[in-house]
Amino acid sequence: MWAYESVFYQIYPIGFCGAPRVNDGVTVNRIAKVGDWADHIAALGANAVYFSPVFESDSHGYDTRDFRRIDCRLGTNADFAAVCQTLHNKGVKVVLDGVFNHVGRGFWAFENVRRNKWDSPYKDWFRIDFGGNSNYNDGFWYEGWEGHYELVKLNLDNPAVVDHIFDCIRGWVRDFDIDGLRLDVAYCLSPDFLRRLRAFCDTLKPDFFLVGELLHGDYNQRVGDGLLHSCTNYECYKGLYSALNSMNLFEITHSLLRQFGPEQWTLYKGKHLLAFVDNHDVTRAASILTNPAHLPLLYGMLFGMPGIPCIYYGSEWGATGEKKDGDDALRPSFDAPEENELTAWIEKLARAHKNSKALCYGSFRSLVLTNKQCIWEREAEGERVLVAINADSEPYTAHFDARAGQAVDLITGQMHDFGGGSELPPYSVAYWQTER
Repeated sequence: MWAYESVFYQIYPIGFCGAPRVNDGVTVNRIAKVGDWADHIAALGANAVYFSPVFESDSHGYDTRDFRRIDCRLGTNADFAAVCQTLHNKGVKVVLDGVFNHVGRGFWAFENVRRNKWDSPYKDWFRIDFGGNSNYNDGFWYEGWEGHYELVKLNLDNPAVVDHIFDCIRGWVRDFDIDGLRLDVAYCLSPDFLRRLRAFCDTLKPDFFLVGELLHGDYNQRVGDGLLHSCTNYECYKGLYSALNSMNLFEITHSLLRQFGPEQWTLYKGKHLLAFVDNHDVTRAASILTNPAHLPLLYGMLFGMPGIPCIYYGSEWGATGEKKDGDDALRPSFDAPEENELTAWIEKLARAHKNSKALCYGSFRSLVLTNKQCIWEREAEGERVLVAINADSEPYTAHFDARAGQAVDLITGQMHDFGGGSELPPYSVAYWQTER
């Protein structure tokens, strides 16, 4: 599966492109901006772009009006097809946000129900009670997503709804040549629907990738054979920054051991979860870390832990943004990509990750663990990589059974001698590659 050897780059198009926050009905080719960033995305080491919603919606994209049309604020279907072609020409895959749990009040079928009530052929596309009323005085009650009645829940038990969704996905592959889907609020989608979706998508394109937005709980309920290939690793998202802020690397290491460690009870051994340090819903990494010197270390852990690394646009140069300031603060428009030391560092990490079977597929063990230092072991296909982190402002000498005299650092290309202990400089990351 190509995704297991990839680095993802997330774009929230409405914010990225500087589109109006509420649909104004005016068609402007703003999505071409992504094509202008294609060289930057590829140079960063990302070989897949995950687009947050791009289809016609009421406002923020997750309130879809029509799955068959690109949002007019972003351009036309042809405009988006050109962007996808540009990305593919750079060797970058395209993954779209599949928002199938709910739609906006402007969704064409729901508008038909509002006009025609009982006489609408689409009344069974939603969960409706004509004996009640809505907050909008529609003359009927309907189920909204988690109490948000601007988001109308689809009835995925209705075969006509599923057929419509599948027909739209087929069109996305035909028109945009997409390579996968990220499923919004996948924790609300039944395993039965996910099995049907997986079986359908397997017929569309070899290695069509499905990743779901899951928060907490048992990811195995929706990730596995016949289900999703992957999901968002929210369990370790918090552990990554919190371990550094509290100077307690036990937190993230124990979470990873619980998920991927050598014990029989390990939860997700062999699975490839989508790993991230921030996204469109949470405070940016550069804003949540209390010590700016830890930002390169945060990404060092991201690319060294099991999973598929995903970078959120702008964070590769340390853009800031806090959740308390609202969604717009997390989803801005930047005039152009920036290049700085952090960007160059992420480029090196991405290259090391993609070129290492151990980092893409390897097992996980903890060799050294203190509050401020850790060394993780990853092994696969005859390759062994030791991920060494020193979060302290002082150097640290680690003593452990290295099983080798020397190693090469996949990040710097320099040789490392294990004799007499391994010295870790202050605020440092190393990926030491040895034979098994």
